[in-house]
Amino acid sequence: MYAIFENGGKQYKACVGETVKLEKLNAQVGASVRFPVLLTADESGAKAGAEVSALKVSAEVLSHGKDKKIIVFKYKSKKNERKKQGHRQPYTLVKVTAIGAEEEKPAAKTAAKKPAAKKPAAKKTATAKAEATEAKAE
Repeated sequence: MYAIFENGGKQYKACVGETVKLEKLNAQVGASVRFPVLLTADESGAKAGAEVSALKVSAEVLSHGKDKKIIVFKYKSKKNERKKQGHRQPYTLVKVTAIGAEEEKPAAKTAAKKPAAKKPAAKKTATAKAEATEAKAE
């Protein structure tokens, strides 16, 4: 089984256990990353679109690095204009660990808020009750 997934505006083909060079990711070495699947194919056929919308490619970051240097040479003929540049594209090497549905992670436990403590009602003393009944009588 293989899957086509997208990262950095490019599409990559991957099988479980393969290593893939991707655009540089902002992830630590050893971290797990997930990518949305565009297409999957196996012996039963290919699936795409809504059939694979819930699937993810899980991968583990192995290392970060730079590719070989490429030379960019620009010139204009008969003008004596020449510009030579070099470029090394950064990349992240990942190992595909799984292709499948995204697992449900258990919700993080949060401390339940305790209800605000109720203030005890002021107890009416016998003298306060007597004063209240006298006030009503008048």
